[in-house]
Amino acid sequence: MSRLFKMGVHYYIIGLVILSFGIALAVESMLGTSPFDALLVGLYRTFGLTIGSWEVVVGFVMIVGNALAERKRPEYFAFITSLITGIGIDSWLVILRLFDITNSGLVQWIYLLFSLIFTALGISFYLQSNIAPNPMDRSMLIIAELTGWNLTYSRLAIGVLLIIVAFFFSGAIGIGTLLNAVFVGVIINLLLPLVSKLPKPYETKDRSSISKSS
Repeated sequence: MSRLFKMGVHYYIIGLVILSFGIALAVESMLGTSPFDALLVGLYRTFGLTIGSWEVVVGFVMIVGNALAERKRPEYFAFITSLITGIGIDSWLVILRLFDITNSGLVQWIYLLFSLIFTALGISFYLQSNIAPNPMDRSMLIIAELTGWNLTYSRLAIGVLLIIVAFFFSGAIGIGTLLNAVFVGVIINLLLPLVSKLPKPYETKDRSSISKSS
């Protein structure tokens, strides 16, 4: 357990819980989800299963694709990330639907705006851990590294491709999709420096060791 704590498992779990809440808010807003989640909703509408289940299936496919792009072994631990996220999405959807208040246009917009914030915050949190990020965000990091683009442009490029695929499956594409593709990367860039200032167990240990040695 101490090893997992040193890897930042607490940031990892908190981040995924927050992220899945943001995704569920976007789905319930009915104004459009992120490009990735638009594809998941489209697959759900076309083939059945649940949105969370498709998170796991598509996540596995992207894990393989990321491995090929980096010419490395697949990050199998990232599959756990997709699994936790998928369970989180389905769980939050059940909870949100208990309230059933999205008939109001104002509530829909509130859901959408908060979904952008929580999605970016969740990603910023779990990127602080030394545990594999979800396949979508690993792709974002790979593109940023290979092209030299920042996270905003990298996420936007992936978003355009996913929107095209989601369109053919009647995905949840709307104004929320555009806002998510454009602004989540921006919000991540704003939040990441702030969240990265949170204490890390392995950094604390290193600093204490330096103090003792000096």
